[in-house]
Amino acid sequence: MSEQLPALKDALALGLTEAEYELVCEKQGSPPNQVELAMYSLLWSEHCAYKHSKKLLMTLPTEGPAVVMGPGENAGAVDVGDGLICAFKVESHNHPSAVEPFQGAATGVGGILRDIFAIGARPIAVLDSLRFGDIEASERSRYLLEHAVAGIGHYGNSIGVPTVGGEVYFEAAYEKNCLVNAMALGLGPREQLMRSAAAGVGNVVLIYGASTGRDGIGGASVLASAELGDADDDKRPTVQVGDPFEEKKLMECSLELLELGLIVSLQDLGAAGLTSSACEMASKGEVGIDIDVRKVPLREADMEPFEIMVSESQERMLCVIEPKDVDAVRAICDKWEVSSAAIGEVTDTRLMRIYSDAELVGEMPVEALVDDCPIYDLQPQKPSEPLYDAPPQRLDPSASLSDSLLALVGSPNISSRRPLFEQYDPIVQSRTVRRPEQADAAVLALPNGSALAVSIDGNGRRVAADPYQGTLGVVLECASNLACVGAQPLGTTNNLNFGNPEKPHVAWQLSEAVRAIADACTALEAPIVGGNVSLYNEGASGPIFPTPVIGMVGLMPDVSRAGRLGFVEEGETIALVGPFSPSLDASELSKLRGEPLPDGLPEVDIEAVRAVQLVVRDAVREGLVDSAHDIAEGGIAVALTECALAASLGAAVTLDGQGDVWQALFGEASGGFIVCGHATAIAQLSERTELIVIGKVGGDELRIEVGDEVIELALSDLRTSHRSLEALFQ
Repeated sequence: MSEQLPALKDALALGLTEAEYELVCEKQGSPPNQVELAMYSLLWSEHCAYKHSKKLLMTLPTEGPAVVMGPGENAGAVDVGDGLICAFKVESHNHPSAVEPFQGAATGVGGILRDIFAIGARPIAVLDSLRFGDIEASERSRYLLEHAVAGIGHYGNSIGVPTVGGEVYFEAAYEKNCLVNAMALGLGPREQLMRSAAAGVGNVVLIYGASTGRDGIGGASVLASAELGDADDDKRPTVQVGDPFEEKKLMECSLELLELGLIVSLQDLGAAGLTSSACEMASKGEVGIDIDVRKVPLREADMEPFEIMVSESQERMLCVIEPKDVDAVRAICDKWEVSSAAIGEVTDTRLMRIYSDAELVGEMPVEALVDDCPIYDLQPQKPSEPLYDAPPQRLDPSASLSDSLLALVGSPNISSRRPLFEQYDPIVQSRTVRRPEQADAAVLALPNGSALAVSIDGNGRRVAADPYQGTLGVVLECASNLACVGAQPLGTTNNLNFGNPEKPHVAWQLSEAVRAIADACTALEAPIVGGNVSLYNEGASGPIFPTPVIGMVGLMPDVSRAGRLGFVEEGETIALVGPFSPSLDASELSKLRGEPLPDGLPEVDIEAVRAVQLVVRDAVREGLVDSAHDIAEGGIAVALTECALAASLGAAVTLDGQGDVWQALFGEASGGFIVCGHATAIAQLSERTELIVIGKVGGDELRIEVGDEVIELALSDLRTSHRSLEALFQ
């Protein structure tokens, strides 16, 4: 091997520590050359090795009756009946989106779609979870939002996969580090399920899809595994550039190859490119792989071997096939106008050997690359001082109840997302039954008359106040959203967005959040089937709000009974269901008033919330209620407003006047639902659960009476306020 040996400073520049570099030298038996160092730096990065989170992730529940593929593969999968599986996963593209929001968000969608069809499922839906800085005060945050949303719409719309749901929140803590999390679902035959472990000594390793360029180099080892600083513009070249039309061809080609049984194993090329895909395939299969970089189709002829191995160019797949099938596979690739090339073979050496024509330019033990990365113990410690500044005051605490409701309904975190989701196609493929602002969860029809429901949720503000209780609330809200459309959870995916885990206060946030996810998913019988971790999301001013994002998929037996959130009919009865004990701590009202985050939140009774979710789910399935909506940000007053605006039907409501009026109207907590139905049906429901009849549907205004206080607002005024986000896009 003639590659020049890099110095320690090169290893440090690639994200390795001095101790890690010494360990690499020990595993190699000598200092690594340029190719070897590049590959180690990628596979030993936080993004690929999960070296600060792996031990925590092992505490999550991963088994359940519906689970057919759990963590460790490109995506998880659950059984949805009739021989079909639903594959799903959520991942982040946070740091790339902070540097180049359009391409960062677009390639985030492209990457998560490849994870789905890599296991043999056709993508049927995308959801997104977004976080940006103060949209009202920051031009940068508005720029990031506009371009990230445009990137998501561009990729999803172009490839023909509907974007059916999502969420977006604005907090000052995300000013330097926006969050762009993308979730995708797919459907496929169970017998076509594909794994990524390489197998069969002598089998051919073949790359197909787009050609390889210099875009994305260093993305996993540097951009996604370190804090962003003031020199972010210097990292712009490390953001990948996506082509959804190329991915459409790649997807159809992959699905046909799988249907014909021509592939032994399959892996997409995402973070760390060829390095990650080939090494992980070899590790899972307990084999070795030889690759000749000069056989890789390139878009830039002068690329060095290490550049080819670490490039993160998009729309590429790596597969293992039997030698007799090479011509057939390449013929299918030609049919779809997809480039392909046999670039290597499976060996029994347990080594990754990289060649440049006949010259060996890298040789590394697979075990050292993939399995021997040091795994670190966190040193969690609850901070003694607040981590986050109080928000600016935007609502005078002396404002009236009516003015406060208008302010909440029009606030960036609650107002209508229509200017955003109207940029997405939610109905392509003709499966979508419930889309944004129609129900708490998206609903997608299945061929047998049943349906999938899916929701994605997070609440960084509440998790920042109490990582354990706040995270419990996030998981429970996701399940509540499914209950409101009549679905039973089958499985869960998560994306853990946190700051620098080497800092004790961030380690504490992360540890508490994972503990809560484990407890909640166990109680809900909704195991984790896969996910992603995004750390080092912070800048000089400190970490982002700790933001565990939860995606949950459920099943309902009858698509025609899918629930909705809007009131349905004049004269129907409105009821409050569940063990709802609202608090203003870390609420949206407290944010508007400029109040600092509290040190802790009230305890959540998981079993009580779970019990009422089952009651609501069954009531929706049986048609006892015509609409159901869980109470979340802004409390019951905002929930009632959303029910009214979704149907253009007003309501007259009377709430318990005892206690704090503000807390009763605007307090937030898990376990509360607004349901609507005929009086006889609501009476039947009251025999099953704790329920309070609070009002009737009708008119063109929302009237809420609490003791001696009254809110009385025309729906037209509420709608004007609710659409305040539109003004930011004019």
